Amino acid sequence: MNVGVVGSTGYGGVELHRLLSNHPAIDECILYSSSLKGESYAGQYPHLTGLTKDLVREIQIDEMKELDAVFLAVPAGISKKMTPQLLDGKAKVIDLSGDLRLQDPKEYEDWYKDGAADSAVLKEAVYGLTECNQGAIKEAELIANPGCFPTASLLALAPLIQNKLIKPDSIIIDAKTGLSGAGRKPSLSGHFSETQENLRIYKVHEHQHTPEIEQQLKRWDADTGPITFSTHLIPMTRGIMATVYCDLQKEKTTGELHEKYRRFYSGSPFVRIRPTGQYPGTKEVFGTNFCDIAIKADSRTGRVTIVSVIDNLIKGAAGQAVQNMNLLFGLEETAGLLYYPIYP
Repeated sequence: MNVGVVGSTGYGGVELHRLLSNHPAIDECILYSSSLKGESYAGQYPHLTGLTKDLVREIQIDEMKELDAVFLAVPAGISKKMTPQLLDGKAKVIDLSGDLRLQDPKEYEDWYKDGAADSAVLKEAVYGLTECNQGAIKEAELIANPGCFPTASLLALAPLIQNKLIKPDSIIIDAKTGLSGAGRKPSLSGHFSETQENLRIYKVHEHQHTPEIEQQLKRWDADTGPITFSTHLIPMTRGIMATVYCDLQKEKTTGELHEKYRRFYSGSPFVRIRPTGQYPGTKEVFGTNFCDIAIKADSRTGRVTIVSVIDNLIKGAAGQAVQNMNLLFGLEETAGLLYYPIYP
């Protein structure tokens, strides 16, 4: 297959290039950018010296429409304009921005502070949380790839909320991320001296991934109320840890809950349920498409704690996008994605 990556010079784009260039079903991965057309890709990313001679191309809609798939690794606000131009072509579209995830235009406008995509495009977009929406993904023409925080949080919660094991108005998500989640563009908040040896909460009660998480939880259980979702910046390059707290509907042991998770994800090659008493760290999924989860019940409080870790650039972005591409084209779900974690 021949595929294109729009926004190829960002962190998500370069990870898509890495995965797709080593994918057994891909003949050519074409790189597009609105700002660096004609530039050497290895010039932008010197770690690719001697590995690629690709030049970044100007965005050309007619050319892109004839590819097998187009990945939109672009900031919010761009995809909603570009996607309608691509949908009448051959290419299947996988959007990694937040433009197409929220089905209610008003919610998008409230949280993203911008106008929403056309309602017809939103209706066609299938939410690409791979482990929980495979049937719809396989039949889709347009995928709204989930955000990084929602991926970690929703995979942590799915077995509990789908089996109605928790009180749906009790969910608290305490999430922490590395700096690469903010993208490659320099900013004061990502400055070394501002972040090193520092821990900072940000977007308090305002993070745009909040309604995305709530939307999917309500699809699983209509009684789900607003959640408490907090995000923190950790002085590391990549990785997310979501620590989730919920009230149980009735008392359950850790062993019982662990078995629920093990069965729920038995057919999911990229979700690893840790043995009871073992808790994952972000380094243990570094550079991979894995989501590692641990769970423990607390009989004293009647609550349960779930710990979920992912690499925000892989399972939280490029890797899940490739996983969805594999489903779209009837390939092995794991094709091009079974990398060992980089450790230590």
